[in-house]
Amino acid sequence: MENVAKKIWSVVVIIMAIFIIYGGINHFIKPEFYIPFVPSFLGFKTVIIYVSGVVEIGIGLLLLIKKYRGVGAFSLLVLMLVFLPIHIWDIFSDTPAIGSHQAALIRLPIQLVFIGIAWKLKNIYFNKN
Repeated sequence: MENVAKKIWSVVVIIMAIFIIYGGINHFIKPEFYIPFVPSFLGFKTVIIYVSGVVEIGIGLLLLIKKYRGVGAFSLLVLMLVFLPIHIWDIFSDTPAIGSHQAALIRLPIQLVFIGIAWKLKNIYFNKN
């Protein structure tokens, strides 16, 4: 049974890597989509979008390289925790960045699932060497 779980998490880490790389690439393809997610009190919104895209791509690549998977898993957890307040803020916003209050309410539990997955991956791969 342990072997099956190990295989499942090996697949999950690859899926998360692909997902985060895809998200990072989208920061460059559709930066205007991400602008509403940047809090209004921050300047240089486009720069923030591009930097976060680079960070996401970098984390995804770390997850794909076995030697650096632990660092990638830890970084993914930190990133998901950093993004959490944005999704909470979106629920209470008059005009949610994600499009609607219903979408914001759906997005928050998804973010919590991502945090849980990142936590598990961090526990599996971080400080493993």
